[in-house]
Amino acid sequence: MTRLRRSFGAPLAMLLVVLAGTWILGLIAAPQAIMIERSLWKMERPAGAAEISVEIDRLYNRLDVLALDRAAADSPGRLAAIDAERAALSARIAKLEEQESTPVRTWTLSNYAQMGRAHLWIFAKTILAALSVTAIAFAVCYPIAFAIAKLEPPRRAALIMLALVIPYAINELLRVFAWQMILNYGGPLNALLGLAGIGPVPFLESGAGVFVAMVYAYILFMVFPLYNVLETLDMNQIEAARDLGAKSWQIHRRIVLPHARPGIAVGCIMTFMLSAGSYSVPYIMTRGTAPPWFAQLVYNRFFQASEWNTGAAYAVSLLAVCTGFVFLMMRLLKVRLRDIAK
Repeated sequence: MTRLRRSFGAPLAMLLVVLAGTWILGLIAAPQAIMIERSLWKMERPAGAAEISVEIDRLYNRLDVLALDRAAADSPGRLAAIDAERAALSARIAKLEEQESTPVRTWTLSNYAQMGRAHLWIFAKTILAALSVTAIAFAVCYPIAFAIAKLEPPRRAALIMLALVIPYAINELLRVFAWQMILNYGGPLNALLGLAGIGPVPFLESGAGVFVAMVYAYILFMVFPLYNVLETLDMNQIEAARDLGAKSWQIHRRIVLPHARPGIAVGCIMTFMLSAGSYSVPYIMTRGTAPPWFAQLVYNRFFQASEWNTGAAYAVSLLAVCTGFVFLMMRLLKVRLRDIAK
């Protein structure tokens, strides 16, 4: 705070602190806290609901008996007594029915147990698929980022970056639908394969189309962090390694990859989290016919089954795995939050 005040002055420093605090608390911490809190309780029938139901049935039986007694009553005093008792019973029944039908909040971990073996398998497949998408994106984007940062002249590198960015001016859904048409049975790719005597290949039905569309959809989230880090690499280190007889794979293993660890961490984290939480890409690319990804199960719990507490538990489970992946990448690549922030 002191450094901010010296750099920007007290009013602007206070404004920056308020905006940062609002962002962290209001848009990050609060939604996650609400989701976690929602996953830890459910509305259930009140304690003793079965006994209350038995009591209500007994009181209704008593009302039926009083109705018969009223029909046989032969004096005004007896009628008045029966009517008074019936009114009291009706009030008592109304109170008990309200008590029986009003659910109570019960704190429990049972929402997480609703996942079941089938949903756990979908959860595991989604995580493995997200890891695969991350690995494929890194394998595709690392050579691109290195070429742009170190091999291409500045003008050509700018054109390549522009070519990568321009498609993202189009809505993501349109780009995904475009890939669906390209990979369909009657699409251009199968038409080209047909000319070579191959196919048709079921890209969409096999699930391969999901990986293609995801790598394409999230390629910039891998390229930009890698490019930003590789751009700072001193080419003299690479030239010195070559003068000492190092091969290309040795240069990348000993010099380039260690230098690019923060960018690798950021790119892998962002790609994995976007892939694991993706809803539209798997649904569109499989046309809703393939087994769902876990994000689709979360959506179904919330909006189709109207089980918001179970949906919150599913979402928190996914959040926990994504958070664990962040720390795992930091541990494997030996980077700190400060390195990632740069």
